[in-house]
Amino acid sequence: MSALVEFAMFPTDQTESKSAFVARVLDLVDRSGLPYRLTPMGTIVEAETVGEIFALIEQAYEDLAEDCNRIYSAIKIDYRKGPVGRLEKKIASVEEKLGRKLDA
Repeated sequence: MSALVEFAMFPTDQTESKSAFVARVLDLVDRSGLPYRLTPMGTIVEAETVGEIFALIEQAYEDLAEDCNRIYSAIKIDYRKGPVGRLEKKIASVEEKLGRKLDA
């Protein structure tokens, strides 16, 4: 199985800039050992199950809740039977059809 989950999470009761809070969440993602890709609008994480990623998201909520009273998040899920590795394969498939490598 392969779960790709894109999520964005940040407090709404803190400063205008959210990068310090996003960095805290991204540190948790990085330490999870799961493959991920940071984008300007969120982070995409891949795992064998949605549950693995939900556990990571719950951990991020707990971390931010220590000093944030209100936390916003948006979550998109692409769950598919088959092996993991789609985080890279989906991009490679589009690049192949374009006949060139996309800028990261």
